[in-house]
Amino acid sequence: MEFRHLRYFLVLAEELHFGRAASRLSISQPPLSINIQQLEASVGARLFTRSSKQVALTAAGLAFVPAARALLAQAAQAASHARDVGQGMAGSLSIGFAGTMLYSGLPGILARFQAHHPLLRLLLKELSSSEQLVELAHDRLDIGFVHTTRVPPELSQILVSSQALVGCLPSGHALAAAPCLSLGQLQGEAFAVVSRTVSPDYHDRIIAICSEAGFYPEIRYELRHWLSVVSLVSQGMGVALVPAALGRSAMAGTAFVPLDRATAPYDTHCLWKTSQGHPALTAFLAAVRVAHASQGKSEAG
Repeated sequence: MEFRHLRYFLVLAEELHFGRAASRLSISQPPLSINIQQLEASVGARLFTRSSKQVALTAAGLAFVPAARALLAQAAQAASHARDVGQGMAGSLSIGFAGTMLYSGLPGILARFQAHHPLLRLLLKELSSSEQLVELAHDRLDIGFVHTTRVPPELSQILVSSQALVGCLPSGHALAAAPCLSLGQLQGEAFAVVSRTVSPDYHDRIIAICSEAGFYPEIRYELRHWLSVVSLVSQGMGVALVPAALGRSAMAGTAFVPLDRATAPYDTHCLWKTSQGHPALTAFLAAVRVAHASQGKSEAG
């Protein structure tokens, strides 16, 4: 029994007509008849009844249909598995990310990539930008998603997203329902920020834009994670300036208010070691580029 026999059998089982089946298979009728006869001899049972007027499946033929489909599916899966292993598309990729990426497209990228490469294990580690740079340097990460412009020369990068900073206020705050927010209106408020040791770029950015607005922010809470900042604000303990994507967290007790003037965008970059170019990494970077291009078109539309 050969896989060719199974393919011919299934097409004939669908068409129940030798002429139409042969046409679908791009062969003539005599080779089709010979292959069916060879399959029946191998199985040891008649699979079709034939007359001048019709072709019909026998009871044995009906029983053989699901088995033939399963055999072909298993063969295709085995071939795909071998191809993936041979092309380096099996194993694992270690991916670092800052928390805002959970709301900036990373889950969608991962889901689409995993659907096309099920043999690759994607190992995710939530780390600060500075921690990711260290892990990339020591080959403990394959890819990082960071919020920093301080990128070592041995790393390559793709701009993944560029978003505005917005005010994050307790929902009971007097300015929570405002259409927009002037930074000066936050003077004297207790600020919650991500710690400078975790994200020096962001920390310095907050101080700079508040200084440009004429005041120095009263930083009372320094935290390690973005969602910790938003959670603290939701408890009414302070205010924050956060990337706009965090508005998608929909955390109860918070309001996200646009600023009345543009600030420097909060950029996210995908980083990897330029010297690393294995197939799995190359395929993942292609998926990142496609996602970024699609996002750009969506925003333009």
